Amino acid sequence: MSRTRVVVTGLGTTSPVGGDVSTTWEALVAGRSGVRRLTEEWAEQLPVKIAARVAVEPTEVLERVKARRLDRSAQFAMVAAMEAWADAGFSGPAAEAGVDGDRLGVAVASGIGGVTTLLDNYDVLLAKGPRRVSPLAVPMLMPNAPAANISLYVGARAAVNAPVSACASGNEAIALAVDQIRLGRADVVLAGGTESAIHPLPIAAFANMMALSKTGTADDTDPTAVSRPWDTARDGFVLGEGAGVLVLERLEHAQARGARIYAEVLGAGITADSHDIAQPDPAGRGGSRAILRALAEAEIDPADIAHVNAHATSTPQGDIAEGLMLHATLGDHVSSVVVTSTKSMTGHLLGGAGALESIATVLALHHRVVPPTINLDDLDPAVELDIATKRRDLPMGDIAALNNSFGFGGANVAIAFGSV
Repeated sequence: MSRTRVVVTGLGTTSPVGGDVSTTWEALVAGRSGVRRLTEEWAEQLPVKIAARVAVEPTEVLERVKARRLDRSAQFAMVAAMEAWADAGFSGPAAEAGVDGDRLGVAVASGIGGVTTLLDNYDVLLAKGPRRVSPLAVPMLMPNAPAANISLYVGARAAVNAPVSACASGNEAIALAVDQIRLGRADVVLAGGTESAIHPLPIAAFANMMALSKTGTADDTDPTAVSRPWDTARDGFVLGEGAGVLVLERLEHAQARGARIYAEVLGAGITADSHDIAQPDPAGRGGSRAILRALAEAEIDPADIAHVNAHATSTPQGDIAEGLMLHATLGDHVSSVVVTSTKSMTGHLLGGAGALESIATVLALHHRVVPPTINLDDLDPAVELDIATKRRDLPMGDIAALNNSFGFGGANVAIAFGSV
């Protein structure tokens, strides 16, 4: 029996470089960074004073009353989901959109969840007492709040999931959505990830564990030049925020309604390192197995891969490990693969990273254009990859691309997309 084919019919995002898909894609292709200096008073005492905030505040898109009932991470997810749902050609909830709600699912992840709601309400507890804590705090801070609110918006009654795998969460949600469709549990799934962790505590914690770049601390440093994957001067990632949501659909279902198809999800690979709670396996063995599993499930060869949107966060060890993974899995063909890291412009969205970068990967296949990696002035000699430092064209014909995500706890997810 042939496998069920899953396609991408809708895209939505709110990111540090754009408030929707079109502005985000335009900025990525143009090589524009969304990293800025933090202007809040609380940032003055922090060891890191830069981050990549969303380009458009969600309160400019959502109704005020609705926005107040959502944590910022869920606000991002709702903005992205609303755009993706409309982009797929749907209007209103499932019943009005002509979709069987029992066959409609949601898989939207977050690496940390509603951390700003949690910390803000703890501040209220300390300052004003328990009676002033919001009665909505728990439904706002729970990690599945973004997925649950999206399900209410579209009327999804199939599985509503929120996998939590740190920085691999968004891609794991996409892989889970594909499984739901292939297992016959849904025809349509909204899948992706979201994150909002630009807050003093997460920034201080990441900085103290030496994960964040401290280059941007000096007042005379250009924040847009700090995220520099694979560059010899890289010293850590830049924290970003935002969300990405894709509408995944069973091919026959999409064809029956005449939907536009951006790309096909060919396969996914999920593995674990079992090496360290924070550091990746320096040899990249777990990530390599994830890529190989994605290729096997996709039933494609390394020679079919034309492009990789890499996890590459601008950390000294992680960027090297991913290069080793690509050499180990793609072999001699790796020299023919155009590689990029859009985190050089967006920063690292943690649980939202894989989803945003999967959207970039899908659009690269759709438009046959690879966005550049900016700030790569001096390539680390340990990295032997063809990295796009300016926009690059992809060949016509049937090609495939990979999007990699790796997270704390040793989580590894690779997604293989194919052109249509």
